[in-house]
Amino acid sequence: MSEPIPPQKAAAEAPSASACAAAPLPLEGIRVIEFTHMVMGPTCGMVLADLGAEVIKVEPLRGDNTRRLLGSGAGFFPLFNRNKKSIAVDLQRPEGRELVLRLIATADIVSENFKPATMAGLGLDYASLSRLNPRLIYVSHKGFLPGPYDHRTALDEVVQMMGGLAYMTGRPGDPLRAGSSVNDIMGGMFGAIGAMAALAARASSGRGQEVQAALFENNVFLVAQHMMQFAVTGEPAAPMPDRISAWGIYDVFTVKDGAQVFLAVVSDTQWLLFCEAFGFADLKDDARLASNNDRVRSRDWLLPMLRQRLALHSAAELSGIFEARGLPFAPITRPQELFEDPHLQQTGGLAPLKLPDGRDTTVPLLPLTLDGRRPGVRLSPPALGEHSRELLSGLGYAEADIQRLLAQGVVGASS
Repeated sequence: MSEPIPPQKAAAEAPSASACAAAPLPLEGIRVIEFTHMVMGPTCGMVLADLGAEVIKVEPLRGDNTRRLLGSGAGFFPLFNRNKKSIAVDLQRPEGRELVLRLIATADIVSENFKPATMAGLGLDYASLSRLNPRLIYVSHKGFLPGPYDHRTALDEVVQMMGGLAYMTGRPGDPLRAGSSVNDIMGGMFGAIGAMAALAARASSGRGQEVQAALFENNVFLVAQHMMQFAVTGEPAAPMPDRISAWGIYDVFTVKDGAQVFLAVVSDTQWLLFCEAFGFADLKDDARLASNNDRVRSRDWLLPMLRQRLALHSAAELSGIFEARGLPFAPITRPQELFEDPHLQQTGGLAPLKLPDGRDTTVPLLPLTLDGRRPGVRLSPPALGEHSRELLSGLGYAEADIQRLLAQGVVGASS
């Protein structure tokens, strides 16, 4: 492996996350069957699982392809498939489809992110399953909601390009995708939100429903603020590197020894604190800088001056001054450095996790608390077919039948 796994010490320093596993969770008693791969669908299942649902991942006998991804996809499976069980089934075999239908009969939610024809061909689309169980909630994760584009194949990068996000992230003439799978992850979150809304509706109506979430529409939601900026001002939003900031000081500064730090001064009160902290009496008394809007209009000469003055300080010194006065600041952090972040470690934001190859690490949890607790990791990412025997037994299959299904290659199970 090219990157070392963070020390196990970090795993031992997350007691509140492990303690959370024993606390009642809001979705306990809800069973989810998911037919998902990559990021969007698995994110939905991860959210529901972290909140207490029993999420059963139905995989082909070869396993979810994300188990084998390299490079930027290497973290997909261990992150988005925690707290889940795995059953490996050949859905092309009648007996495989039969046992999956028996499994779905015990479920509250089915989640999928395949093409409509794929699920319909297996008899696992919403129209088919809702006839068998009207209470079933069915969550579909798609590239586009129904309409002129719904035949297209979408990826996070595709919708970022066509949905304005890459334009806003990059420099003029250089569209750039965001540095994370933002639409896949948020699309899965909206799928989970829709599933929980459908559960609430079912409590009063007694009926399930189909929920759809889509990458393109998610991306449009992300750039809606820029659309509405145009609606309000009549001026197109400029890409973020070229934008007119809403605040006078809101930028990355290169300082002593070439280090970088983000610094912000976003109110008139903060401006006074900033000037007093650094002894900038000349700027404090300058009428051209009296209000935030004045400072925005003065950025062309103000920022070069501040860059020159602040370059005399180290990033650590500037951070200390800003923190002491309650001013916004941030170090420029790389993702791998977050494993050692003291706030995450001390607040239980990183939970122990065993990787599929058996190594120990930690993983970020959902960014919320429930009754003061972070929903934690109850199950590490499952081995392929790890729970096949357990689940078949729970469906009433006799041991002899389980052995036959395994021998015939209808079901796979980890040893």
